[in-house]
Amino acid sequence: MMKPHWLLLLSLSLEVMAVPIKPNPNQQEVPPPKEEIQDENADTGLYYDRYLREVIEVLETDPHFREKLQTANTEDIKSGRLSKELDLVGHHVRTRLDELKRQEVSRLRMLLKAKMDSTNTQSVQMDHISLLKQFEHLDPHNQNTFEAKDLELLISTATKDLENYDAERHEEFKRYEMLKEHERREYLKGLDQEKRDQEEKRLEELKEKHRQHPKVNAPGSVAQLREVWEETDGLDPQEFNPKTFFKLHDTNGDGLLDEQELEALFTKELEKVYDPKNEEDDMMEMEEERLRMREHVMKNVDIDHNRVVSLEEFLKSTEKKEFNNAKEWQTLDDTRPVYSEEELQRFEVELRDKEAELGRKAESLRQEQDLLQERGKALEAQKREYQQAVKEMAQRQKQQQEVKEQPPSGPNGELLFQQGINKLAQDEPVGKVPVENDAEVQSSLPAEPPQNLPHHTS
Repeated sequence: MMKPHWLLLLSLSLEVMAVPIKPNPNQQEVPPPKEEIQDENADTGLYYDRYLREVIEVLETDPHFREKLQTANTEDIKSGRLSKELDLVGHHVRTRLDELKRQEVSRLRMLLKAKMDSTNTQSVQMDHISLLKQFEHLDPHNQNTFEAKDLELLISTATKDLENYDAERHEEFKRYEMLKEHERREYLKGLDQEKRDQEEKRLEELKEKHRQHPKVNAPGSVAQLREVWEETDGLDPQEFNPKTFFKLHDTNGDGLLDEQELEALFTKELEKVYDPKNEEDDMMEMEEERLRMREHVMKNVDIDHNRVVSLEEFLKSTEKKEFNNAKEWQTLDDTRPVYSEEELQRFEVELRDKEAELGRKAESLRQEQDLLQERGKALEAQKREYQQAVKEMAQRQKQQQEVKEQPPSGPNGELLFQQGINKLAQDEPVGKVPVENDAEVQSSLPAEPPQNLPHHTS
């Protein structure tokens, strides 16, 4: 089913993974399951990407709203007039949209709280309405239901953010190039004169080697499209047909060429200039080149500026004079640098400031580490003292227990009862047993036999 223009604008225009080209037009390709298609969709780069995609998917399930989308023009969508149709969608659609919005508000609250915690901001009570005003894609005054205002804000914010995306990519590439040049200069400064001359010569040779590449056809020209037709599609270049070419490379069959389908057409041209195996070829520059090519085609073909190319727009572009007589494409090496010397100097000042700030933070962390190490050593010494004290206490307790269990002893270590026996042996005569009570001894002896007992005879 054809996807409306605004859905392409919002959900497809920034998928950074190129759509593969069918190598054989006669080969029947089995479409993957819906889940696999969704997994292949790359993130648009928007911080509310998931919320945007889920809202789009839910809206597509309503027949009435989808019909209005297909008949609406770009201005109706961007102006927000189409959002009024939200009142006519089914109850189950509105219920699901309400749920999505509550989930998004909850997610943003968590992000804000995490941000506040990370900056050690003390807040007794957060004003959620004021905080959520920082996010332009939803209505912060109504945090529970998805209304026409939410759809209007979502469309307008996403459209604005997507239109600024290419500019942000160019800016990121500029900073990358300035950083590369800054590191090159700093590296050369650290070399002596002889080595510096050798390295500069080597780098210049690499640049010159990179410039030696085949002719690059202008993107969107008949020469460039014929090359894809012949080498990628395997068709006779003499039978080139723009309408057939369009349908062949409309890989998702929606009747439009989106930005990713267009960028896939430039692969053959880019391979003439960039090879990941070569030291002199920078793959970051290749992606910037791809972006430049796509912007060039969009500028000359996308008449209504909705970031997709219709069959009508494509066929009209083939009727232009430039289509058959395009000049050779000027690569990044053939154009002026993406930055000026003044911009590079400002960038280097910014780098030095950041390095100084990082240095201060590193020094602060080093001091904290030293302090923690000192505290660790003190705690370790205190731990050893405690362990020694516990050990000594255990030894004393053991000695006291042993003393309690032994019989009494004298000054020379002899047992006390042996000492008493020795003393008695010294005091009494030899052979006489000391008796403490003679009366008791006498009573214990047997009586003397009678003197006059009669004698019995046998």
